[in-house]
Amino acid sequence: MSVSVEPTTVEAADVLAGEPAEELRPHAEDAFAGELVALAAQDDRPRPARWKLSPWAVATYLLGGTLPDGTVITPKYVGPRRIVEVAVTTLATDRALLLLGVPGTAKTWVSEHLAAAVSGDSTLLVQGTAGTPEEAIRYGWNYAQLLANGPSRDALVPSPVMRAMAEGMTARVEELTRIPADVQDTLITILSEKTLPIPELGQEVQAVRGFNLIATANDRDRGVNDLSSALRRRFNTVVLPLPESVEAEVDIVSRRVDQIGRSLDLPAVPEGIDEIRRVVTVFRELRDGVTSDGRTKLKSPSGTLSTAEAISVVTGGLALAAHFGDGVLRAGDIAAGILGAVVRDPTADRVIWQEYLEAVVRERDGWTDFYRACREVSA
Repeated sequence: MSVSVEPTTVEAADVLAGEPAEELRPHAEDAFAGELVALAAQDDRPRPARWKLSPWAVATYLLGGTLPDGTVITPKYVGPRRIVEVAVTTLATDRALLLLGVPGTAKTWVSEHLAAAVSGDSTLLVQGTAGTPEEAIRYGWNYAQLLANGPSRDALVPSPVMRAMAEGMTARVEELTRIPADVQDTLITILSEKTLPIPELGQEVQAVRGFNLIATANDRDRGVNDLSSALRRRFNTVVLPLPESVEAEVDIVSRRVDQIGRSLDLPAVPEGIDEIRRVVTVFRELRDGVTSDGRTKLKSPSGTLSTAEAISVVTGGLALAAHFGDGVLRAGDIAAGILGAVVRDPTADRVIWQEYLEAVVRERDGWTDFYRACREVSA
């Protein structure tokens, strides 16, 4: 008697058919593999030990450009060139890199792409939280082997940082200031002595050339778990600023939404560029506490209203337009997302939002549809 088994999910069907499921968000080194290969082929400048590209090529990968053979490298970061050059140069020295900034300034994005361009692997990652243990930075143990055979290198489970040290790669630590202070300080010996002791075995792992570390931290997290002065001295700090102008921020939001939208089969961004500009304008004005013409002072809500949140609002609006509209991004598609981003405190923020709607949006030429849509979702 034969029994047939039907796949119950798309993933199961793909596995049985021998076809891998499409990744929702490929790692940077996979998503932009073609650009990295083209850069490596054209890159004739000196490369530090174990770097996949020269510092010049890494900066070009992040900032974009056109190669001599006509290959177009898309910008991954829109901002001052000098900031990227300082970040890349830091990784070529013996100092670690700390990317600092308010939420939504692309710290994680820049960190990932730097690791992808330098080492060809952005996955050696420690995600910082209040519960991050020391083992996440140093090493852990396979307890089955530890109990059976005692401490040994076979029973040791290396952390991403240990692997990066042994292989001469770039490790990443996200949200460093969210990690408890005593766990943070396990990095001091690693960054100063370039070694990681394993006292249980009487051994150590020494970093080989090419190893470095990129950490990110939030300006808004000051006072959560401030870095000790000893640890801060081991980093070269690069502050990532908010976009300088409306046009720059619109460009950033458009690019990222377009990338995300393609992976989700959402409508093309250009058809909704006017709504993107509105989202960015609202966020910037409330963030800065003044209208774009400088004539009206505003109260700022409790949220950060970052570029990353603008990207989220527009992406959600595109999804609404695609699935419940005519495929064109309109004011009604973004109104609810803006309300959710602005009104974090249901009491104080709602008053600030209502005042902004009535004093600014209502009086602005060409914004009548946006005003009505926002009033409708705010009611």
